[in-house]
Amino acid sequence: MKIEEIKILRGPNYWSVRRSQLIQMKLDLEELEQRPTHTIDGFLERLTSLFPTMYAHRCSVGKEGGFFERVKEGTWMGHVIEHIALEIQTLAGMDCGFGRTRGTGKEGEYYVVFNYMEEDAGVYAAKAAVRIAQSLVDATDYDLTNDIQQLRIIREDTRLGPSTGCIVEEAAKRGIPYIRLNKQSLVQLGYGVHQKRIRATIASTTSNIAVDIACDKEETKNLLEAAEIPVPRGTVVRTEEGLQEAVAKYGYPLVIKPIDGNHGKGNTTNINTWEQAVRAFESAKSYSRSVIVEKFITGVDFRVLVINYKFICAALRTPASVVGDGIHNIQWLVDETNQDPRRGYGHEKVLTQINIDASSQKMLDEMGYTLDTIPEEGERVLLKTTANLSTGGTSSDVTDEVHPVNIFLAERIARIIGLDICGIDIMAPDLRSSIYENGGAVLEVNAAPGFRMHIEPAEGLARNVAEPVINMLFPQGSNGRIPIVAITGTNGKTTTTRLTAHICKTAGRKVGYTTSDGVYIQNQLMMRGDCTGPLSAKFVLRDPTVDFAVLECARGGLLKAGLAFQHCDVSIVTNVTADHLGLGGIDSLEQMARAKAVIPETTFPHGYAILNAEDDLVYAMHKGLSCNVAYFSMDENNPRIQAHCKNGGYAAVYESGYVTILKGTWKIRVMKVSEIPITYGGKALHNIMNTLPAILAAYLFKDISIEDIRTALSSFVPSPSQTPGRLNLFEFKHFKFLVDFAHNPAGLEFLCDFISKMDGSPKVGIISGTGDRRDDDIRELGRISGRSFEEIIIRQDKNLRGRSAEEIVNLLVEGINETKLSDIPITIIYNEKEAILHAYKNAKPGSLITIMCDVVAEALDLIKGLKEAEDRGE
Repeated sequence: MKIEEIKILRGPNYWSVRRSQLIQMKLDLEELEQRPTHTIDGFLERLTSLFPTMYAHRCSVGKEGGFFERVKEGTWMGHVIEHIALEIQTLAGMDCGFGRTRGTGKEGEYYVVFNYMEEDAGVYAAKAAVRIAQSLVDATDYDLTNDIQQLRIIREDTRLGPSTGCIVEEAAKRGIPYIRLNKQSLVQLGYGVHQKRIRATIASTTSNIAVDIACDKEETKNLLEAAEIPVPRGTVVRTEEGLQEAVAKYGYPLVIKPIDGNHGKGNTTNINTWEQAVRAFESAKSYSRSVIVEKFITGVDFRVLVINYKFICAALRTPASVVGDGIHNIQWLVDETNQDPRRGYGHEKVLTQINIDASSQKMLDEMGYTLDTIPEEGERVLLKTTANLSTGGTSSDVTDEVHPVNIFLAERIARIIGLDICGIDIMAPDLRSSIYENGGAVLEVNAAPGFRMHIEPAEGLARNVAEPVINMLFPQGSNGRIPIVAITGTNGKTTTTRLTAHICKTAGRKVGYTTSDGVYIQNQLMMRGDCTGPLSAKFVLRDPTVDFAVLECARGGLLKAGLAFQHCDVSIVTNVTADHLGLGGIDSLEQMARAKAVIPETTFPHGYAILNAEDDLVYAMHKGLSCNVAYFSMDENNPRIQAHCKNGGYAAVYESGYVTILKGTWKIRVMKVSEIPITYGGKALHNIMNTLPAILAAYLFKDISIEDIRTALSSFVPSPSQTPGRLNLFEFKHFKFLVDFAHNPAGLEFLCDFISKMDGSPKVGIISGTGDRRDDDIRELGRISGRSFEEIIIRQDKNLRGRSAEEIVNLLVEGINETKLSDIPITIIYNEKEAILHAYKNAKPGSLITIMCDVVAEALDLIKGLKEAEDRGE
């Protein structure tokens, strides 16, 4: 077997709109294509022995053990690999259950698709599943435990921590979108101008000054002490001499900790001897130049959580420890404690396994114990200096026991420090009575407090502490979203996108939009090139100045990585024609339509999918959509439009020389086509068609008026600045130059229809073919050109995409020669710039030269330069 490629899908995709996190592996089974599972001796037995838990896989049989039945009957190895990849992730603590295995159309080659929780783990699972399957085929031993552990390590290294993760999950429940901004814990909640950010449990609303104060333990202590908050007596020291003075002043027991430490690093508690104090001092010095020495407060460790300056919950924290039984040694007790099914690796379960490290050994040494020591029955042996859950500590919820005075105290402390998300560490006998009365004290105030102890306590009631964070960031039911219009189709996407964005900008919106030419933020070009994939869409959605997004969504990005968003407000599908077939597993128009249907399927139920009523494949997309549907057509008498509007639906049509919006049986005539610049007085029929969904999309937002739409249509002029590479006409003194990006048969048909209505003779075409298209698609470009132009110059794209230049030229010539005008002059000039210059230098008076440009910006710059030189008389 051989893995041909692995793709990571991160959004709604060809395989599933709801399951956005999928691995798509293209797998060549090679000789195993001829060996289904029932023909491999002992395969089922080895599979069930290695994966007994796979009995839960129901598969298409629909019952437990169903997958094993399929293996017994005979299935192909790609299907087996799909199930192995899912199972090993589940065994590593990432419950995964969705998969698909489908042939690519080539014998022995399959797409193996399965979901993941962490993408790096998903890629590892794909590769490991192939290795495991091969070992089962070869009947060789396989160490599955190593793969499971590696997956756990990857999960812990890449996943959001439990605190950040629970906030993100709560946001998702509220319909608030999120974007992970780095591989750590920096996350954007919401889009555009409405976004907020979190890093762990620090929010974009959190005061930087407050975080600085909380990180400086001495500064925190001084502020609290000045506000009559009970804190331990202590001082800051930097030298061993200073340590001696502190010991003499405060006496044992003591606590020594770094002044700007966190997560308990470098902390030592209950120090009772000079030797212990020196070791603790050196430990703290490894984290901070300055060290706090303070009186050790007897009692137990509590964490109180305050969010938005309101008390939320409290937990009792216990450091990792074991309790002796008078029979077994400490190592046995640790191992037995780790057998608790609630304990796991890292953050995968409620509790973390206890790991005996150097700090643990040090604590045992100080007690005169080793791992072989047998503690007395009932004796608690502490193994960590702090109660962090990540080191094996436990927590118990005590929220309902907290005295009102302590609640007031906690909220006041949060205000004193200025932290809107605040963790307060209190040492006290209990919180049922005021710490002013029971001798308790506030030890620390923490920015970015951990939430795990509250959302997954070992004992007591779990608290949804993420909810008040989300309520603070997004009050009054706001969801942090901006309107999204998503546009797809074979032809017309870019013009429709640009016009829609222009209308919205005219209406006062701050628009970010993506096109095949680049990414624009409020009409400023930010990125050049084909920007119709998910990375470009995320660029817009991340921008904090944008309050409206118009996103062109092409086939390539969708198939490669999925969409960048889960939902849009309005979707537009312009058409589906023969282009890009034979690429990315899309071999038919029906498959292409299925891919493009992903965009309307992501439309919110309250939103609208705007579909081309004249295109059968596009019209059929309305079946099964959960959103509202609207249509557009060049024919107001289209029976689909009539039936839809009779039932009160919306549509946009071309009628009586107007672009018109139909609202049920009512007509709203928006504008005469002859007054819309991009239609060239009505000659450019395809731009009339592109106008229809754009005006309908804008109208459906309700707050964009017909007047706004009319103003925008009047000011949207076909030009290199507003519509680069789309019907850009340059009028030289004796001839005209028309630049267009037409790159497929349907697009060229529209272009040539427009050219036929224009003055100018001879009509010269500078054409090319794209190497990754089918042979007949390239020939068809030649046929259309042969019928439409009186002279032809054949050039080549910069990227030949898998073919030779000669092969593309021959296919184009074949197509040209099939037309009635096969005797028209043909010139072959491979370089686009040289082809343009040749046409310019040899232009006949009155001629119309049309170029199907490859690199739009370069072609436009060259022609603009020639025009400027002519204007200067050069």
